[in-house]
Amino acid sequence: MIYYLGAFGLIFIGLYIVLVKHNLIKVIIGLSILNTGINLFLISIGFVKKGTAPIFSHPGLKAIRMVDPVPQALVLTAIVIGVAVLALALSLAIRLYQHYGTLNLRKIREQKW
Repeated sequence: MIYYLGAFGLIFIGLYIVLVKHNLIKVIIGLSILNTGINLFLISIGFVKKGTAPIFSHPGLKAIRMVDPVPQALVLTAIVIGVAVLALALSLAIRLYQHYGTLNLRKIREQKW
């Protein structure tokens, strides 16, 4: 239960930063926090208290006591995609700063190409 609260807390903090802040670096940090919250939520879904690995090597082991490996694989893929998106966003921020001389999103929107 505490994992769900932590995950939703990170998701709401990340959404707040993305929607309220005007500095591009802060928005990118908010996206990273949001991504971390979603990953924590997906891992929390697959958590089984006192669960074991899904290997049928022990006789009498019930499938209900096994941890589902699919959320773990999804989170591993999401982490790799999140790092790639973060790198792309930071490179875009560098190019915007070189072109406009600012990272303030309001000032960038006011200017024309």
